Amino acid sequence: MGHSDKISEIAKKILEEKTVDVVIGFRKGTLPMMREPVLIKDAERTDQLYWDSFCFINLASYLPKREEKIGIIAKGCDSRNIAVHIVENQIKREQLYIIGVPCEGMVDRGKIISLLDGKEVREITESDGDLTVRGDGFEHTLKKGDYLQDNCIRCMHRNPVIYDALAGDLVEERKDPDPYDDVKALEAMGSEERWEFFSNLIKGCTRCYACRNACPLCYCPACFVDESDPQWVGKSIDPTDTMTFHILRAYHCAGRCTDCGACEQACPVDIKVRFFTRKLNKDVLDLYDCEAGLSTEERPPLDTYRPDDYDEFIR
Repeated sequence: MGHSDKISEIAKKILEEKTVDVVIGFRKGTLPMMREPVLIKDAERTDQLYWDSFCFINLASYLPKREEKIGIIAKGCDSRNIAVHIVENQIKREQLYIIGVPCEGMVDRGKIISLLDGKEVREITESDGDLTVRGDGFEHTLKKGDYLQDNCIRCMHRNPVIYDALAGDLVEERKDPDPYDDVKALEAMGSEERWEFFSNLIKGCTRCYACRNACPLCYCPACFVDESDPQWVGKSIDPTDTMTFHILRAYHCAGRCTDCGACEQACPVDIKVRFFTRKLNKDVLDLYDCEAGLSTEERPPLDTYRPDDYDEFIR
């Protein structure tokens, strides 16, 4: 039984038994490399639920402040964001029935689009680690591992960290890659070189806020960029305003980011905004030995205080 069939089976059962009021999952979209989030309340409609390597949207974004009982499909990073939401009182654990899906990585559709150089994909199928891409006058068989999202390449938590049921066998976690090799290259730069790197990184930013809107951590009713009294940051695409937005948003995610990649996948101009949050993720790991979303009990490091906290940076 594939992941899709197992997800549908579990979802149907928990809806029929009134364990949950709604199930949040994915269905096939109208485009070959897009899957649509869907909320299902009728057990007879659970056959719509679908799973493959294009279910990259982080469904945890749909949880904050919901009041009903919810079934939700969650891969490793999604489940970690769910844990963060529970810790931050955005949802209660007893409201949730988590259908965990062990994940071997999501495919970066942008990489496939770049490979095809303008040719339109009509159909894409997946089998045994291969992707078969078809369109008018062409067919390509690609290795899935060569086209993964950048965050998936470095992911060290591919299995759900919390779940009530599993839609597949647990997968072996990655052990070999250094998840922060790219950040170490940044740290080796001088301050001026590093500033130039980040300035060039966001040069194409249009301030559309797609990264913020896709991020499951950005659930504030009013974002600081939308405040007008006081106005924390200008709303133009002036380089200073743009840099202020990205730096402040990254700091708001410090100690909370699971590196799910939602921000990069949402960006319409392909900015690698994860460089901001990944540097802070590494700092939190180095200073506090903490990774976000691995516990539903422990609050984020920058949201708690202990007398023995690391404090050498203020001496």
